[in-house]
Amino acid sequence: MRIGLLTEGGYPYVGGDTGPWCDRLVRGLGQHEFALFALSRSERQDTAGRVELPPQVRSVRTARLWTAEDDGVAYGRRARRRFTECYGELAAGISGASAPDVQADRFGSALYGLAELARDEGSLVRALRSEDALRALERACRAPGATRTAREARVPELLAVAAHVERLLRPLSLGWYEEEGGGGRGERGHGGRGHHGGRGGGGLGAVDLCHATSGGAAALVGLLAWHFFGVPLVVTEYGVRLRSHYLNFGAVEASGEGGTDAGGDVLASGEASPAVRALVTAFHGRLAAEVYRRAACLTAGNAHARRWQERCGADRAKLRTVHPGRDAAPFAEVGDSPDTADPRTLVWIGRVEPAKDLVSLLHAFAEVRREEPGTRLRIIGTPSGPEGRAYLGHCRALAAQLFPDEAAGPHCVGDNPVSFEDLGHPGAPGLAEAYAAGAVVVLSSVVEGFPAGLVESMFCGRATVSTDVGAVVEVIGGTGLVVPPRNPRALADACVALLRDPERRARLGAAARARALELFTVEQNVTAFHDIYLETVSRTPVHRPAFDGPGEPRPFAVPAEARLAGPWTGSRKRDVAAGRVAAAEGAR
Repeated sequence: MRIGLLTEGGYPYVGGDTGPWCDRLVRGLGQHEFALFALSRSERQDTAGRVELPPQVRSVRTARLWTAEDDGVAYGRRARRRFTECYGELAAGISGASAPDVQADRFGSALYGLAELARDEGSLVRALRSEDALRALERACRAPGATRTAREARVPELLAVAAHVERLLRPLSLGWYEEEGGGGRGERGHGGRGHHGGRGGGGLGAVDLCHATSGGAAALVGLLAWHFFGVPLVVTEYGVRLRSHYLNFGAVEASGEGGTDAGGDVLASGEASPAVRALVTAFHGRLAAEVYRRAACLTAGNAHARRWQERCGADRAKLRTVHPGRDAAPFAEVGDSPDTADPRTLVWIGRVEPAKDLVSLLHAFAEVRREEPGTRLRIIGTPSGPEGRAYLGHCRALAAQLFPDEAAGPHCVGDNPVSFEDLGHPGAPGLAEAYAAGAVVVLSSVVEGFPAGLVESMFCGRATVSTDVGAVVEVIGGTGLVVPPRNPRALADACVALLRDPERRARLGAAARARALELFTVEQNVTAFHDIYLETVSRTPVHRPAFDGPGEPRPFAVPAEARLAGPWTGSRKRDVAAGRVAAAEGAR
C-alpha cells in the first residue's frame, strides 16, 4: 500500500510537532510505502533541517505556509469571473447569510471550485490578494441574512480577514494534485509552492490513502486528494485544532512559533476586532466541518479529544481512539528490577512551565513534610523557554521561603528537602533512572493533553499521584491516585497515604505497568493504524485502473470480493477487462 502522509509543521522537520510519533509509525510499517507531503510553518523550521528518513519513505515533497510569492499568474476575464463566483460563495458560507446546512454546502463547493481553478489556471496567490476578493467578501458581509457582526465589519477588518483566508488557502495552489510526479508548477519550491525533496516524484493521485496528522492545512491537502482522485482520507488529531482556535484565538493560530500564525502576522484575540474574530472563526469551523464530513476515519489520542471532535461536528461512527504510543524499551530494566527507590522520596519529572503548577506541588510538599518529616522532593526537568526559566526561578525562591532553615539548592545535600535538577545536565540521571529514584511519582499539572510522562512512570512500575486534568484519568485507569488540580491539601494527603503504605505502592505500580504495556506502547499504536489503513482501503471504491501501463496488476485495484466465487465474479471480470482496455486507450 502507498500511504500519503500529510504533515503541517511536523515530520520530517527537526523538532517538528508529532515528529517522533510519525517516525515511529513510518518505521513500524516497513511493509508499506510512504509518500511524505510536508508543510513548514516558519523560515526557522524550513532551514533547521530534517530527520533521517527510513527507506520506506519513497518520496518527499515540501511547501512553505509562511510565505507565498506572487509569481505573476494573471487571470483572464473568464477566469476572474469564475474566481469571483467561487470566492463569493466561500465568503457567503462564513458570513451567515444562509441556513447552517446551506452554508456548509456553499463553503465546500466554493473550496473545491477554487482548487479546480488553481489546477486549471495556475496559482491563486494574486487572485486571493486582489480587489476582486475583497469586494466579494464585502458583498457577502452586506448581504441580507448575514450576521450583525459581519455586517458591521469595516474595510480594514475585511482586509485582515481576506489576508488570513489567503494564508489558510495556500495549499490550494500547490503542485501536488496530480497522479504522477512531473516538472509542472509544483517543482519550483517558491513560497507556498510544492517541490520535491530529492526522493522521487509522485503526486497525491498516486497514493492509495492519505493520512493527515493534524487538522487545518494538512487536512485541507487531504480533502483535495479526495476531491480530485477519490483517495480516502484518515485524519488524526492529538490536539483538536478547532478547539484550540476557540480557546485561544490566534495566539498560536497555526504555527506554534512565538504567537504568530502561518503568515507571520499577529492575530491575537486582544488585537482583533469582534468582526475579524467572528469571520475567521467561522472559516475554521466550516473547514473543520468539511474535513469531518469527508474523512473516512477520524482518530483522536484520547477520549477527551474524541469528545471535542464530536462536539465540533464529527460523526460518531467515524471516530476511533488510538492512544499515542511510547517506547517501553528504555524503561524495561527499571520496570523488571526490584524496587530499590528511597521510600521517602517523591519525584516530579517534566518540562518546567506554569501549566505544570509546581507552586501547588511545593505547597503540598510542605504539608507532607509536616506529617512525614524525612520526606524529600526531587524536581527533575528542563525549563521551557524564557517563561519556563523565569518560572523555575520563582519556584526556587518559593522553596527557599517554605523551608527557610533548609534552603533548597540545585542538588539535595544534607537535610535540604527539595532539589531542582536538569535532565540534560552532565551528571544528571537518565530518564529511567529519574523515575526509579522515587517511591511515588507526582503530576501536578493544571493543563495536560496526553500525559506522556505519566505513561513512562507506569512503564517503570511506579505508584503515581496525579491531578484530574486532560486524559489523566483515562490513562491511569484506577492504577494510581487522582486528586483535583490546584488543591495542595488533596495532593499532600494522597502522597502521604502512599508513602505510609509500601504494599499498596507495590500493587498500584505493578498494575500501572501492566496497563501501560497493554495500551500505550508503540506496537499497539502502529497495529491500530495498520488496521485502520486496511479497513479504509477495503471500503473505498477503486479510483484508478486495475492494471498499470505494462499490464501488471496494481495493488488494491481489485477489491477482495472479486476473488470469491459468486454471481458477481463474471461482472467483476468484465469490469477489470474494461479497466485494462481503458488503460491501454489512455496510453495511446
